Amino acid sequence: MSMINNTQRFLLCSVLAASMVSAAHGATPAPEGAAVYFVSPMDGQTVSSPLTVRFGLEGLGVAPAGVERDSTGHHHLLVDVDDLPAMDQPVPADDRHIHFGGGQTQTTLELSPGEHTLQLLVGDHLHVPHEPPVMSEKITITVE
Repeated sequence: MSMINNTQRFLLCSVLAASMVSAAHGATPAPEGAAVYFVSPMDGQTVSSPLTVRFGLEGLGVAPAGVERDSTGHHHLLVDVDDLPAMDQPVPADDRHIHFGGGQTQTTLELSPGEHTLQLLVGDHLHVPHEPPVMSEKITITVE
């Protein structure tokens, strides 16, 4: 049986509550030209763990989850995710879909040695991707 901590419980409850609201919410429009990208690491880079991941954002401002402001959103980091989450629902909250609902623009990750993929996806105040989605290219890194 898996045990979850209070932070994980809070995130799961937040996503569940947001998913109930999102049906009536509709997609938040993304400004034309909005883009999210990795400042570091770079695609193909070999790194050591723990590593610092820095997020870049153009054409959108950063606002914490729950704060509804035009032309804003917050980051979600997808780690080793093969299939993108539903674009009309809140991004899942688990160890492969990491939420930065406080408006953070970087994180430190512990990753096992080997090849990993990273992708950024911006969500609105309810964790739902914008329309069209604002997401980075998927990058591949190797952890020594």
